[in-house]
Amino acid sequence: MLVTGGAGFVGANLVRRLSDLGADVRATLHVKDAVIADERVDYVRCDLTRAEDCASVCQGVDYVFLCAAVTAGAGMMESKPLFLLTPNVMMSMLMLEAAYEAKVKKVLFISSNTVYPVTDHPVKEDEVTGEFFEKYFIAGWLKRFCEATCEMYATKIKDPMKVVVVRPANIYGPYDDFEWATSHVLPALIRRVVERHDPIQVWGDGQDIKDFIYVEDFVAGMLLAMEKIDTFEHINLASGREHRLCDMLELILELDGYTDARIEYDVTKPTMIPKRLIDPAKAQRLLGFQATTPIETGMQKTLDWYRSTL
Repeated sequence: MLVTGGAGFVGANLVRRLSDLGADVRATLHVKDAVIADERVDYVRCDLTRAEDCASVCQGVDYVFLCAAVTAGAGMMESKPLFLLTPNVMMSMLMLEAAYEAKVKKVLFISSNTVYPVTDHPVKEDEVTGEFFEKYFIAGWLKRFCEATCEMYATKIKDPMKVVVVRPANIYGPYDDFEWATSHVLPALIRRVVERHDPIQVWGDGQDIKDFIYVEDFVAGMLLAMEKIDTFEHINLASGREHRLCDMLELILELDGYTDARIEYDVTKPTMIPKRLIDPAKAQRLLGFQATTPIETGMQKTLDWYRSTL
């Protein structure tokens, strides 16, 4: 099995799980070093924006998990949205081509919930309209383009390749990105709490509502999708539960014992979509998947990992 982005958030957790299961794992590295130290894993340092590197890493593998991605937080997405476009499209196109030429049995592509329009209800997989939350226009279209390319390989050619697309909720957990410039909202809040910022500054009013899924649950959903889906599908992997950011911050403060924290909400700072709910019913029906980690348990594990590791 090949995992691209083996030092990234999802990639590292997937490599660890596959290794624990006894799988024969190859994982790509680019700039970062491996974070899962396991001699059973074949790490390959390469550049997936180069066709020859993509072709090389696909040789001799049966299953490919496309986890490599350039990511950004709210500030970067607002100030430099094109930062995401070219490298992500290039990696996806070249890896799909390389996997096809290597006659890989199946590919899993991680898409995004940015492909959905603004709604007040949990979105289903068939609710993609080509309309996006304005700040997601570039991220949403690049993912939709990649999804369409996946469909081409899976259904629109004479000798198709099996491809499945998963659309995750907001993933959190160990090995996440905690850098200020690129982190998403939960890692940023965790870092501010652990470092005992005074006051704790929160971008926006804290009323944003999101669906959070613990990374081990997401990895379990990915493996079920790779195992059970043999036709082209888009599948939401989400908890199906909603959480306000202000409530998440209160939970982090409670779990980490920061009882006298002062909180400042700054509505002048960049924020993302105010409400994103996701319907996981299709994953439950087709995969038997359900996110089982309570938010309190997942957050405590994430806090413990951050304190012990970073």
